[in-house]
Amino acid sequence: MNDVNQRLSTADTIGLGLMTFAFFLGAGNIIFPPLEGQHAGTNVIYAMSGFLLTAVGLPLLSIIAVARAGGGLPAMTNDLPKGTGVFAAVLLFIIIGPAFAAPRTGLVAYEMAIKPLFPMTAALSEHSIYISPLNLQLDATQMWVTALFFAITLLFSWSRGKLIGYIGKFLTPILFILLICLAIAVIVSPQGDLAAPVAEYKEMPFSKGFIGGYSTMDTFAALMFGMLLVDVLKGKGVTSPQACARYLTIAGLIAAAGLAFVYISLFWLGATSSTIALGADNGGVVLAAYVQALFGEPGQWILSCVVLLACLTTAVGLVSACADYFSTLTPLRYRSWVILLCIICAVVANVGLSRLIALSIPVLLALYPLAIALVALTFLRQWLPNPKLGYRLVMSVALLCSLLDAVRSINLDNVKVQKVLEWQSANMPLSAEGMAWALPTAVALVLVFLLPKKSAPAAS
Repeated sequence: MNDVNQRLSTADTIGLGLMTFAFFLGAGNIIFPPLEGQHAGTNVIYAMSGFLLTAVGLPLLSIIAVARAGGGLPAMTNDLPKGTGVFAAVLLFIIIGPAFAAPRTGLVAYEMAIKPLFPMTAALSEHSIYISPLNLQLDATQMWVTALFFAITLLFSWSRGKLIGYIGKFLTPILFILLICLAIAVIVSPQGDLAAPVAEYKEMPFSKGFIGGYSTMDTFAALMFGMLLVDVLKGKGVTSPQACARYLTIAGLIAAAGLAFVYISLFWLGATSSTIALGADNGGVVLAAYVQALFGEPGQWILSCVVLLACLTTAVGLVSACADYFSTLTPLRYRSWVILLCIICAVVANVGLSRLIALSIPVLLALYPLAIALVALTFLRQWLPNPKLGYRLVMSVALLCSLLDAVRSINLDNVKVQKVLEWQSANMPLSAEGMAWALPTAVALVLVFLLPKKSAPAAS
């Protein structure tokens, strides 16, 4: 089919962009920026710049990279050993799906939307269930709420062909209107002055913001959603690589603009919240206190609507993308995976929000640099003299260095490990900021251009 004839209507193009924005805009996007802004204080511009780089810039580049590769994460890892590429893809989908990001959406919906609106849930939560082998204290009310949340997620994820109609054209506009109202109120009536930055935000606000952007997992999400968006486009009759690339780029730009607006407003909200929410241990507390101060009881309803919509749309995107990918690797069909993933998410959610976030930190420090390196290599591939060797060299360097950052975050007591970390601190720039991977990976990206060209196969 001629590429010229493969066009989406303006409404469907905007819907695709809004759907992409909705998939990104989830739990992490709402709860992390306010606390980052409060901690940064007068250094909010520097911290926000670093955060925007990893939480907006990198996801946008990842979407474009998926378009250039023409097939999402599997196509982007073609130059890696076959088994390694599939393993990395599966690992990424597990982390961004049932292990961390998807269960987090249900937990944030419960903690920030349901509990504040229905105080009786706090009293019911006292009736907990203790599982001694796992040393877990389960919140009985949380179990029922998250089970219902993922049952609704299952219904929305059931049909991929209707995602644009359900999400891009209905839920996202409502969500965005609510966020605009909150942003305007924050600008017109800030609830405090900029306070002094705390801890590391005094000396290295940009790098703290950069690392803080990892928590949104949006670069991971971009690599996942890219494949889902390609399927949606094919369902709309757009099948040529050039047309798919064009529409994915447009969708990425729409999503990036929306995310930047949300992050900037939430950062400013956090930076001006020290008077009403000083010492908060998470961004959800900051946001709830700010909304309560601005709007009172009606404000909590607005906040609950924002959180529920954000969490639901992200959960649908995560489950759909994971089910779509896993169905290509196993005999189970897409809908069977949707059911299985929703059940797993409902179970994992009972670990609790704080513990889930804590468990995700070392994993993000280990894997985020790999995603960044993979996106960079995708853009540079056409100029690499030896793509296969180049990919393996850069990814190996990024993995080795990022693992050191991850181990540092765990604070192990092992003597040998501590000696390695001491060497890292003394010899690797940016190790204190959790970015020891950055310079070695950048050097590797330069060196791959000096590799000998891949020899052509001998003529028979």
